[in-house]
Amino acid sequence: MIERISPIQGTSQVEQVQPVGRREAGDQFGVMLRRELRQAAPEGFSVAFSKHAMARAEERGIEVTDTLMGQLADSVERASAKGATNILAFDATRAFIINVPHGRVITTMSQEEMQENIFTNIDGAVLLK
Repeated sequence: MIERISPIQGTSQVEQVQPVGRREAGDQFGVMLRRELRQAAPEGFSVAFSKHAMARAEERGIEVTDTLMGQLADSVERASAKGATNILAFDATRAFIINVPHGRVITTMSQEEMQENIFTNIDGAVLLK
């Protein structure tokens, strides 16, 4: 024999949720994501050089200083806020291809090499400041 299930006691009506526009919801998500990322890494965004990039920097006479690492980390943070995944971070004398989600410098180029190259597989460019 089948017994009937009675309504659950002590429940209340669910609140009416106001719909949010797609753009507004995306903005809110981005803000929340950046906040969570900052909390996970309180010192901010960090950048590391791959073995290949470090070898290229040494070959090309590009000195990796704390100032440069700060500029690259700032570039990664700004690019991440815009949703970029692979960027060209550059100034007048050097360029770096960086994978933003992993904070990894993939390769480096000197001023002479930049003049003859086409940069592919990037979705953003950031001027180093």
